Amino acid sequence: MKFNRLALTAALAAAFFSVPGAKAAPVDIGVVDDGGKAILGDADHGAIVFHKCMVCHSIQAGVNHIGPSLHGVVGRHSGSIANFHYSAANKNSGIVWTAQKIFVYLQAPQKMVPGTKMTFPGLPAAQDRADVIAYLEANSK
Repeated sequence: MKFNRLALTAALAAAFFSVPGAKAAPVDIGVVDDGGKAILGDADHGAIVFHKCMVCHSIQAGVNHIGPSLHGVVGRHSGSIANFHYSAANKNSGIVWTAQKIFVYLQAPQKMVPGTKMTFPGLPAAQDRADVIAYLEANSK
């Protein structure tokens, strides 16, 4: 398994310099579950869940890997990063990546965008998806 040294260093520094027991408050990221209930996102837990995504994605602006950088993804049009080779399905989907769209997409990417190159099977837990979105938003500023 390949590790992102910068992310690992940041996580270790955060753990070393943080106040024991301190935790960021959950934030309203504007997503609702299938029943219409709002789900708050926890960026700290999202950082842990995002390790599954780091195999292909970066949160650093302009740093693409197998998948495009996810820095600033909320509000971005699908297939819009210059010089990244998207699938025709993604590029032509017309999706604007709102938090809610990402929330649905992360549950089953191939179901939402048939033909996407993203082979990740998805995150079945709604809270994990909300937490990843909170993490992406917190790291896109």
